[in-house]
Amino acid sequence: MSDLKLQVESFSSKAEDVIDRVGQPLKPYIPAIGRFLIVVTFLEDALRIATQWSDQNTYMQDYRHFPRGISQIFLGLNVIVMLAGSGLVIARRYQEYAVYGLLGVVVAQALGYGLIFDLSFFLRNLSVIGGLVMVLSDALGKKKRMFAALPQLSESNRRTYLQLAGRILLIFLFIGSAFHGEWSLIRIIVSLLGLAACVMVAVGFKAKYSAMFLVLFLSVFNILINNFWSVSHSHFKRDFLKYDFFQTLSIVGGFLLLVTMGPGGYSIDEKKKEF
Repeated sequence: MSDLKLQVESFSSKAEDVIDRVGQPLKPYIPAIGRFLIVVTFLEDALRIATQWSDQNTYMQDYRHFPRGISQIFLGLNVIVMLAGSGLVIARRYQEYAVYGLLGVVVAQALGYGLIFDLSFFLRNLSVIGGLVMVLSDALGKKKRMFAALPQLSESNRRTYLQLAGRILLIFLFIGSAFHGEWSLIRIIVSLLGLAACVMVAVGFKAKYSAMFLVLFLSVFNILINNFWSVSHSHFKRDFLKYDFFQTLSIVGGFLLLVTMGPGGYSIDEKKKEF
């Protein structure tokens, strides 16, 4: 048993070295890519509302029973906050306020569009929230380095809790999609591998490499399943696939930030470093 354990650890170490060497050229750009992908669903949603203003307004009034003026204010505020918040996250300016604004949009849209009890929508948005929490954690980390001479214990603890919450929330999209759809042998194998990676991310064991696996898996899944570009513009399914596609991109961005930042203090990886 001990020989098998040593062989597994040796193989794991070699695999990690190969992954590090291959990914080294992209490493400086991963945080920026991650932040952009996290907010891309908000940018797409703002564009969709702006270009479909009449249809959106009619839906809010006829089906959600918003008074005319209120529906326009609701949609307008959503567009403004999504564009401003996304821009600030990408530019890394006032990221805390940007994240709070985007979190408010997630909650407001869930209530406004009446989707709060839709399980798929709920799980996806938990994962999107996880990505935003990772942005917030990253922002606190930068603040800590800026004022390194000052006491930062409470800020550090806050960041650690946010990293824990962020990586747990990120996995909900996969958990929801793993049990949705028709089953096959390949799907069972892939789902089990993905769920194992999710558990490893949640507990913080080999979290960076598990997150990298989920980035690859979700990227392939997104292209194959949410291929909205292959559906006719007039088909109602196109908007749903497009929405799912950009939300999945945002969750991929969250995992990319996790790869860059690491799992944080409350993780098996960090505990192992202490010994």
